[in-house]
Amino acid sequence: MAGRRGALIVLEGVDRAGKSTQGRRLVDALCDAGFRAELLRCPERSTEIGKLLSSYLEKKSELEDHAVHLLFSANRWEQVPLIKEKLSQGVTLVMDRYAFSGVAYTGAKKLRSVEASARGEFGHERYEKKAFQERVLQCFQQLMRDETLNWKVIDASKSIEDVHEEIRALSEEAMESAAQRPLGELWK
Repeated sequence: MAGRRGALIVLEGVDRAGKSTQGRRLVDALCDAGFRAELLRCPERSTEIGKLLSSYLEKKSELEDHAVHLLFSANRWEQVPLIKEKLSQGVTLVMDRYAFSGVAYTGAKKLRSVEASARGEFGHERYEKKAFQERVLQCFQQLMRDETLNWKVIDASKSIEDVHEEIRALSEEAMESAAQRPLGELWK
């Protein structure tokens, strides 16, 4: 496997759809199978920008909507050098959200939320409101109409294990495909 680039696998969706759980499970499964894989999150809350976003999301501070959008974008840009380095080293990166969330959540300001809202801690963070999550879902559905993007839709209402198996199989296909292509620009 030397010289093969890693795949960038992005788990997107509304809040409480299971992205974090599935991301951790996928990385564990890939590593157990002998692949090099790591989990990254957007926002990355450990950076200075990430700390501002975390405070905002946890309703501890207020920020103007345009500034929030720019901070989310800047937080992704902070990770680009690391993402490119890891991918070129053959590490598959599983992203718990990425740029598409930025588009969907910003669009929503201008899984079905009923199921997501029944999951633990729904409503704890700023955007975890049923009506807002419905608008986010609509924005994701609009993004999925772009046939140049390689979207795979998974029904998050299935069991955790069934969702995991589907994501794992799709990820292995994506890894094989990515290994055949040079590393290009990242969609930010």
